[in-house]
Amino acid sequence: MTTEPRPATRIERDSMGEMEVPADALYGASTQRAVLNFPISGRRFPRPFIRALALIKEAAAETNAELGLLDAGLAEAIAGAAAEVAEGLHDAQFPIDIYQTGSGTSTNTNMNEVVAHIASARLAADGTHTTVHPNDHVNRCQSSNDTIPTALQLAAAMAIEEQLLPALEELRAALDAKANELWPIIKTGRTHLQDATPIRLGQEFRGYAGQLEESIRRARAAQAELVVVPLGGTAVGTGINAHPDYAAGACRRLASLTGLEVTEAGNHFHAQATLDAAIAAHGALRTIALSLWKIASDIRLMGMGPRAGLAEIALPETQPGSSIMPGKVNPVIVESLTMVVARVLGNDTTVAFGQTGSFLELNVMLPVTAVALLESIELLAASTRNFADRAVRGLTATDRGPALVEQGLMLATALAPEIGYDAAAALAKEAFRTGRTIRELATERGIAPDRLDVLLDPAAMTEPGLGGGPAGG
Repeated sequence: MTTEPRPATRIERDSMGEMEVPADALYGASTQRAVLNFPISGRRFPRPFIRALALIKEAAAETNAELGLLDAGLAEAIAGAAAEVAEGLHDAQFPIDIYQTGSGTSTNTNMNEVVAHIASARLAADGTHTTVHPNDHVNRCQSSNDTIPTALQLAAAMAIEEQLLPALEELRAALDAKANELWPIIKTGRTHLQDATPIRLGQEFRGYAGQLEESIRRARAAQAELVVVPLGGTAVGTGINAHPDYAAGACRRLASLTGLEVTEAGNHFHAQATLDAAIAAHGALRTIALSLWKIASDIRLMGMGPRAGLAEIALPETQPGSSIMPGKVNPVIVESLTMVVARVLGNDTTVAFGQTGSFLELNVMLPVTAVALLESIELLAASTRNFADRAVRGLTATDRGPALVEQGLMLATALAPEIGYDAAAALAKEAFRTGRTIRELATERGIAPDRLDVLLDPAAMTEPGLGGGPAGG
């Protein structure tokens, strides 16, 4: 019987003593302790979070050099190492489960150890055999208690900028173009899922485009919540062991590195003791998600059929819809989007419940909050873009919507100024009972055909004015 060879290890030390770590690992003893302590999900911090935390280390090193707290060469090596991590060159060196210490201290330590290891190697290659210390050098003027919430907020703000906003703008443009394309199509409007007065199909899509305009505004408002960061509060918000000018300088550098208006929180005791900014930001994401649900669900309703439903629009056919019913095609792109909405609402509950980890001077549900927030942004961005590409751009109007307008009972609304509300209501009820049209019955009651052409002009009924009579819900 053969046994697997034992992986090569080396001995590292931290404040608790010796620890075996993988021989090729760039991290040290404390990271390995966390790997062993949290065998929970196998899920690690996502790349955007690691990137943001590395950028904080880069900005910190450069700021500490400027303030005279780090030797210039040492700071340059640390900043260069952190930049490598931010670029994604060492992602495998961050193995800790997200279900870990609630402050994220394990991952902050992981980052410090990796950056210190790389920086030490850089200095050695240059002939300077200075050992970079994870805490004394890489973590100078910092605490996990301010770097981790800052990384949470910074990662989400960057994801909104790079992923969500472009996707929302793409869908807005697609809906706006579709509104213009479908503007000539007049169909039956519906309120309470019952027939109402006519509306242009393009007007419906203009409403959807308006929702996207508001979604873009809300995404930017969420971003504005997030770029005011807790950096500089260190352990409990007092800024102990940090230079008074450190936070402002580091935030200026983060603004330069990210292109965002990163600023220091005015009240550190609030900023790192709560999840207020994350909760407010995710609230905006929840609203965006539910706006997308409304749009997708309307499009799914209007495409219901193709023969026994509304069938006012035809969605692009993307794949076979049934393993038993030949020829069936389902609105699968819409369905994928609505499932994303469900996930985002679940994440919203997670982020909100994360506030229950806000005890006195620190929140201790930061990792799970970060993951939920970032997942919502990523899913919304991907599904929004997919919905624009595979559903909205290719949908077309059928002739069913216009064909039903002449049969619509709510055309009687346009007769109310002419014959009164009660008489118009009686006309609508008789038309429903007999299966005849409003035009036919109005003609029998003596309204001249040319007058009816004016009163019952569907296009005129889609515009503001008094000619269409009073309306109600």
